[in-house]
Amino acid sequence: MDLKQYFKDSGGTGILATSDSEGKVDAAIYHRPYVLDDNTVVFIMADRLTRKNLKSNPRAAFLFMERGAGFSGKRLFLTLAKEGTGGDESETALMEWYEKSRREYPEESLYLGYFHVDEVLPLVSELERGD
Repeated sequence: MDLKQYFKDSGGTGILATSDSEGKVDAAIYHRPYVLDDNTVVFIMADRLTRKNLKSNPRAAFLFMERGAGFSGKRLFLTLAKEGTGGDESETALMEWYEKSRREYPEESLYLGYFHVDEVLPLVSELERGD
């Protein structure tokens, strides 16, 4: 699956779910990820609960519901690979996105979370629809 093209073409709402080391779950609304390739996505994270959870448990799930009728979208199962406050200079679009976010939220400490994509599933699979 071409995740870069998918997220470029699809509008909608995303939710990033994390849990701490004891299994206490949190979910937060997140923008579509920046896709480096089909194995790596990047999110801009504030220094809040999601980031705190990821420090103790690097696994997360991102649910993306496409705009429109029905339940179309994707579920990405992720593992945090690294975090930073700057990126690869060759990723100009990522750096522009990050700098724009920093200007929009100057009071926040923002971080780039680089995630390995472990698995991609439809938002709702056929078995879950009861078909």
